[in-house]
Amino acid sequence: MTSSNTSPALPDEPSTVSSRLRASVDAAFPRIVQQLSDLVAIQGIAWDAFDAHELDRSAEAVAALVRSVGIDDVRILRVDNEGTPGGPAVVARRAPAEGRPTVLLYAHHDVQPPGDPDLWESEPFVATERDGRLYGRGAADDKAGIMAHIGAFGALSEVLGDSFGVGVTLFIEGEEEAGSPTFRSFLETYRDDLAADVIIVADSSNWKVGVPALTTSLRGLVDGTIEVQVLDHAVHSGMFGGPVLDAPTLLARLIATLHDDAGDVAIAGLAGGDHATVDYDEQDYRSDASVLQGVQLAGTGSIASRLWHKPALSIIGMDVPTVALSSNTLLPRARAKFSLRLAPGQQPAAAMDAVRAHVESHAPFGATVTFTPGETGSPFSTDTSEPASRLALESLEEAWGVKAVEAGMGGSIPFIADLTELFPSAQILITGVEDPDSRAHSANESLHLDEFRKAVLAEAILLARINDGGLSA
Repeated sequence: MTSSNTSPALPDEPSTVSSRLRASVDAAFPRIVQQLSDLVAIQGIAWDAFDAHELDRSAEAVAALVRSVGIDDVRILRVDNEGTPGGPAVVARRAPAEGRPTVLLYAHHDVQPPGDPDLWESEPFVATERDGRLYGRGAADDKAGIMAHIGAFGALSEVLGDSFGVGVTLFIEGEEEAGSPTFRSFLETYRDDLAADVIIVADSSNWKVGVPALTTSLRGLVDGTIEVQVLDHAVHSGMFGGPVLDAPTLLARLIATLHDDAGDVAIAGLAGGDHATVDYDEQDYRSDASVLQGVQLAGTGSIASRLWHKPALSIIGMDVPTVALSSNTLLPRARAKFSLRLAPGQQPAAAMDAVRAHVESHAPFGATVTFTPGETGSPFSTDTSEPASRLALESLEEAWGVKAVEAGMGGSIPFIADLTELFPSAQILITGVEDPDSRAHSANESLHLDEFRKAVLAEAILLARINDGGLSA
């Protein structure tokens, strides 16, 4: 939870500056929402199957918005990935005044594909307001993050004028939803341009509607495939079935060993613990996750710890014939893809080795098991006693009027590890505009507009506090 408000005074009394920032954000908010709606209309998807021109249009639209708030040094940049151009990123810079720090503001302008259009209650690329929420693909993830940065910067410029001396760099990525394939190369290529004292990543979620959060930990990630082979080739199930089990059955038996009877991950050597300091009510979790009535929750320990501080393993794909194409055949091989979320403190390489050792030692009925490692991403945790974290928590509290939660996140943002490695002296803050019902990546993605307004205000207050020397307090 937040610490007491001990931050240094702003140029005027805190309440005076904060009230002026609030008035500025409120006055600009209809325009900010319209600009967000215009961004939602651009179908910028960084996947090969979609029109790359739309992704370029998205970057150009973001660049124009950045210029509209008075930043003139704006570039659209990309780096190659093995000869293939990466997604277009917008990098904009405003130099700091003498002796002032620089803040890097990160978000991404690319979005997920819309998925099945029949599942949407309104057109996915037409921003539609219903019951205080703005619906549309990217309305929350993460075009609202872009507009939070732009809206906050605009309010600071208007309220503080020439006394606004903090340097600001905007880095709006264009391929995050495709896994950020050129992110590391981009950071290395433009390292000097992106160097900062504080990095604010606006790509997370708040605790719930009415309660803000600073994301203080992220789980890491490893994935890969497990293949089971039992025959040299397929054979007739009537002629040969019985003495030998088919590959899908044996794969299912192997998968079943990955969890114990309580539902905890049963792979030896993985870190985890019951460390959460806030409570996530079971009924709230069931509602947020759309758990069907009668389904028992898996694992032990508090729900928050199961989400933030323990490993979680899912089977996210299988290669077996579909029911429609099935035949009376003993299948010789079957393959599954796993996704393993890692607790903070877990090294991804060690986790991958642990999964490999487990599946190879649990080969059912002597079947041949082939393990193929996939992608990895490191977990993240932050020290909330650092000045930037303290200022962020206080700013969230001031904007919302309630104490902010120091929340973990069950998901992963793998590029955070790259930021940590390449900018080791920077303090990294993970904020966001989403809430548990935003449904990012799903049909009917939406943004709670009043929470969005508070997120813009909170970032403006945070930048004002940094501007007044809060990092050195």
